[in-house]
Amino acid sequence: MTSSTHKHRVVVVGGGFGGLAAVQALKGANVDITVIDRRNHHLFQPLLYQVATTALSPSEIAWPIRMLLKNRPEVTTLLGNVTGIDKTAQMVKLEDGAKVPFDSLIIATGARHAYFGHDDWEPFAPGLKTLEDATAMRRRLLLAFEAAEREIDPERRAALLTFAIIGAGPTGVELAGAIIDLARTSLRNEFRSIKPEEARVVLIEAGPKVLANFRENLSVYAKAALEKLGVEVLLNQPVTGVTADTVRFDGQVLHASTIIWAAGVLASPAARWLDVEADRAGRIKVEPDLTVPGSPNIFAVGDTVTVMAPNGKPVPGIGDAAKQGGKYAASVIKARLEGETAGPFRYRHAGDIATVGKSAALIDFGWIQLTGVIGWWTWGLAHIYFLIGMKNRISVALSWLWIYLTGHRSARLITWGEAGSGKKQRTSGGTDG
Repeated sequence: MTSSTHKHRVVVVGGGFGGLAAVQALKGANVDITVIDRRNHHLFQPLLYQVATTALSPSEIAWPIRMLLKNRPEVTTLLGNVTGIDKTAQMVKLEDGAKVPFDSLIIATGARHAYFGHDDWEPFAPGLKTLEDATAMRRRLLLAFEAAEREIDPERRAALLTFAIIGAGPTGVELAGAIIDLARTSLRNEFRSIKPEEARVVLIEAGPKVLANFRENLSVYAKAALEKLGVEVLLNQPVTGVTADTVRFDGQVLHASTIIWAAGVLASPAARWLDVEADRAGRIKVEPDLTVPGSPNIFAVGDTVTVMAPNGKPVPGIGDAAKQGGKYAASVIKARLEGETAGPFRYRHAGDIATVGKSAALIDFGWIQLTGVIGWWTWGLAHIYFLIGMKNRISVALSWLWIYLTGHRSARLITWGEAGSGKKQRTSGGTDG
């Protein structure tokens, strides 16, 4: 697999769950590793919505990739944007014209928002995948209340205090609960012309239930918990139109100044880079060993691929699946270097978890199901365990405990997207990131 003149060169594209898991699993192997990411940080995406809703600060859920790998001398970290892959020459092409050679390549580039053929909706209904998305969403949420405080027209004020979320998967459900908590607890009594607790949060879902991948009883519980908080849950309502301040569905028009997209994902352009077959979401149809068809030295993992689990269902696009894929790809490379072979990838589902507001959650580990406050504490402990570094674990735990006891959220800063844009956003309402 490698030349006698250099160590086996492994390039990992993406510093997310799958990419870092692969790098960690390759520790001790006789390889040189290059990690390429267009951002300098690893992001704990499951808690991204908490940055968007002012519960946590960005630094509590993201860590510089260089810092995480500084004690790995065989690992080189590059900040760069991948634009293509030359399979024949075994080179990764970067936006600045540079090329990075590889003997084995692991693609772990994740996913972005999917608007099902309506990309023109994106400026009006942004999604949540990056820290930039989260801080822009936080700004939009807080500015909506600030604008409502100054608005004298009742209809316009009502629209400013209406928050529409499209998609009732885990992200949509968790955002809905967090926004209603922000309005009814954290912002209570802080304004003079409005009552933030009168804010309206509307969760719109095209399917027949919330949390479609959860068991039926847990889905029913989640809907009831959301409605108890005050969230309006609208099911079987596919959205047909989105503008800057309206959402259309089933012949109705909902006026909302803040619209959030949580309805679908689209894989990175990796399939196009490799000129291989992909499904409708752009995910590469990989071999059982997670290699790209026709390229046994190129692996793809996580949201970049579609692969079947042992139960015949597609492996879900969650962080644990990406980690398992990254570790498996590393194990195949190590086995090949030792002249051995590895069996096919077998995904092991650990369970499903989601939270509804600050005191209810749903836990399904198969052998046990938990809801309510017990589920919420279990959810919290599980997430704290997977954070990187004791400092961050303590910081997040204290933030959650403070919010749980007082309702106060400490990360309620309105920050502008770029230098000099504050004046523009103050006059226009500002939605750019």
